[in-house]
Amino acid sequence: MASKRKVFVCSCERTMPLDKDAIAKGCHGGDIETANQLCRAEIERFKEAVETGEPITVGCTQEAVLFSEVASEIADEIPDGSEISDVNFTNIRETAGWSKDAKEAGPKMAALLAAAAEPLPETPLVTLNSDGVILVYGRDERAIEAGNLLKDRLDVTVLLSKPKDILPPHATEFPIAQGTIKNAKGWLGAFELTVDDYALPAPSSRDALKFENARDGAVSKCDLILDLSGGTPLFPAADLRDGYLRADPGDPSTVLHAVLKAHGLVGTFDKPRYITFTEHLCAHSRSRIVGCHRCLDLCPTGAITPNGNHVKIDEHICAGCGACAGACPTGAAAYALPPADSLMQKLRTLLLVYREAGGEKPVLLLHDAEHGDPLIDALARHGEGLPANVIPVSVNEITQVAIETFAAVFAYGASALRVLTRDKPRHDITGLTNNIELAKIILAGLGFGEECVGVISTDDPDVLGRELRALDARDYVKEPASFLPVGKTRDMKLLALRELQRVAPAPIDVIALPKDAPFGKVEINVEGCTLCLSCVGACPTGALGDNPDKPMLKFSEAACVQCGLCQATCPEKVISLVPQLDFRATTAPARMLKEEEPFHCISCGKPFGTKSTIERIIAKLEGKHWMYKDAPQRLEMLKMCDDCRVAAVTNNSFDPYGAPQRPKLRTTEDYLREREEQEPKG
Repeated sequence: MASKRKVFVCSCERTMPLDKDAIAKGCHGGDIETANQLCRAEIERFKEAVETGEPITVGCTQEAVLFSEVASEIADEIPDGSEISDVNFTNIRETAGWSKDAKEAGPKMAALLAAAAEPLPETPLVTLNSDGVILVYGRDERAIEAGNLLKDRLDVTVLLSKPKDILPPHATEFPIAQGTIKNAKGWLGAFELTVDDYALPAPSSRDALKFENARDGAVSKCDLILDLSGGTPLFPAADLRDGYLRADPGDPSTVLHAVLKAHGLVGTFDKPRYITFTEHLCAHSRSRIVGCHRCLDLCPTGAITPNGNHVKIDEHICAGCGACAGACPTGAAAYALPPADSLMQKLRTLLLVYREAGGEKPVLLLHDAEHGDPLIDALARHGEGLPANVIPVSVNEITQVAIETFAAVFAYGASALRVLTRDKPRHDITGLTNNIELAKIILAGLGFGEECVGVISTDDPDVLGRELRALDARDYVKEPASFLPVGKTRDMKLLALRELQRVAPAPIDVIALPKDAPFGKVEINVEGCTLCLSCVGACPTGALGDNPDKPMLKFSEAACVQCGLCQATCPEKVISLVPQLDFRATTAPARMLKEEEPFHCISCGKPFGTKSTIERIIAKLEGKHWMYKDAPQRLEMLKMCDDCRVAAVTNNSFDPYGAPQRPKLRTTEDYLREREEQEPKG
């Protein structure tokens, strides 16, 4: 924790014990102050601290709004140019103090307070604009009723799919049309729909709406969609599509909730740009050959599409699940809320401070705030609370957690890690489970317990508490690593794995991995390889390289992501992939796969091609092809470089088109003429 930071820890009216010594030991450099009712009776102490301008950490999130308002009021009274306190908050009550193990939770409080002071970079934003043009899509009068609720606030159009016996409105206050949405794309403020069976109602409709002649392929644009059709959603992961509201038409409460939400979706909105994408790192394809497609398989919203040699991530559609970043082997797709290095820095602070404050056998609980916070709160208020050694870490989405996070956690000295998910996850967590299985294989190979990484899938706080207290946590690492997470995502991944192997209880050099793992080596059939180097041109990461001065194929295992482009591109089909994790590869130089002597031009002596290739070509053509039968001077031209070959062709008047005369083409007229000549003359 940075020096000169004031830390307020409140016992919340003496409902939890505070181990000031442990907190001070972990948060060295911070000015620790305890309180019993900081938000009420002792609020003046907080005000005095704000007026000093020094940064402040408050161990309370329940009254964060109150403290922020107080700090803002003081800031308004401070003259321009004066420093204003940077105030941040963390929850030590439900996560540590309200627990049957509260007396032993001092190290955890110190870790949480120290981690709260870690700075986070600003997340770039994406702007969405909505003018309030809404399409209400339904089947009957309930869609028209929703339109009536929205008409005073939004520009409403109602589209009815295969309507029956719809009573005509007394007055046309908004358009009502017939049609079935065939295709939908877009986002809040920019939806585009293709409608079949589109028709407008006849003005003369009497007892029921009568529609005019229908047509297919009508196009409609709108800012919002309220889907009350009760059918299949118009978008994958429909609840993640900004501006698309869907409700069961048979449930009035959900319809009303959707209508109220639509009322507020007018104006300009900012959402985080969740993914930072670097095109040149993408290993999707080369020369129309598909290599890596992990992100395409995992994206729930369809925000990722192929775009030439790389993929394209539509920032307007992306909902921030982070599955692409968690699976991307090159770091082309990197999560930005927060970035991987910031998350790893926070985990580093948590675990190192926990140890410094006297904590043992730390267990990390990763969760998202929407699901995890209510469970932890309920467990603290109505149960035994979290164990003293369980440190909760809230992330934006659990699916953003990648293999470098798992490696770093155990390198920093964690005894176990659990990821909290819903009993029935709303969206696919395949990417997360793949990373967990990969982490298990690596950790087991290095001597960690088989169950040190796992998932807790529950919506019940009591189940959460039982599973956490049943963990058999052990201190696997005697001297935890303390490396700083720096560099690009791939570099941090390799650094974390190397440090994990260094401090592991049973380190080994090579661990076999399952197919599609993002680490491994390339093997070639040396005899079949012609050193055409097409694999070098296809490799997106530079794992395969050559030497411009000599026929050579080199391989750097640390850069290989097992995308398979080299294997698919190789014309001789002599390349195979071996998924494995070789910890020595991160610092090892590139190794030689194949090297040959170059063939020197018999005219000028310049090296060109490989000796085996030229000899193989000569052996196949000598005495077999018409150009080289009884023509040794032509055969010699194959042993020349491009420049000398052109000169030799010119000097010897070599005609490349001087092929033997082909048989004359015979036509039907030729056959008829020969028949007439053979017939006896009259």
